[in-house]
Amino acid sequence: MKDLVTIIPVSSFNNSKTRLSPFLSPDERIKLLKVMLKDITTTISKEVDEIVLVSKDDGVKNFAKELQINFVEEKNHEKDFLNNAISDAVEEVKVNFPKKDILILPSDIPLLKAKHIATVKNMNNDLIISPSKGGGTNLLCFNEKFDYKTHFGPMSYFKHLNYANQLGMSINIIESFYVSLDMNTPEDLGELMLHGAGTYTYEFLSSINLVVKSSHGKERLDVQRENEK
Repeated sequence: MKDLVTIIPVSSFNNSKTRLSPFLSPDERIKLLKVMLKDITTTISKEVDEIVLVSKDDGVKNFAKELQINFVEEKNHEKDFLNNAISDAVEEVKVNFPKKDILILPSDIPLLKAKHIATVKNMNNDLIISPSKGGGTNLLCFNEKFDYKTHFGPMSYFKHLNYANQLGMSINIIESFYVSLDMNTPEDLGELMLHGAGTYTYEFLSSINLVVKSSHGKERLDVQRENEK
């Protein structure tokens, strides 16, 4: 069984979820990211040895203290901020928590379940990966013995697989609707309202009067603020 340290990169609170800016106010988007992080860290806390947030944002640092989890300050980078931030955290994790596999999760998958992490722990492969919608990566776990560099960005799922093959790593894939669903569009929020009862994210979206109905138009779901109807 694997011993896991989880790294969650967070760019910043003030610039979070900009694709939702026509639908949620800046304060609501900050609150959304916080409740998603609370969901994720609460869900995985009993399944992993340590949780590490990595960011340059003091607000994220303070929130890590509130959640009582580790924080790594991202260094200054000129490009490829996300992958370089993860590399910063991986370096510190290998020093401070040696001989543990490294699990990387995004900050916006509040439907993640403890059973997904338990599945990862019971897999013996060098690399375990789960895709997001659209070819991204929403779960990535690799053996700390490998000098594995992440390739988050467009079509990262396939880049991560190709790189692992180049390194000769054994691979296992977790296919999961819940893991694949990150919160980037109003329709994603609608899916959360359908499937996320009992989460902090569901409670927050309910508190701002988000309602969802089936749609036969371009989008599968009609997601609205109740006071806007």
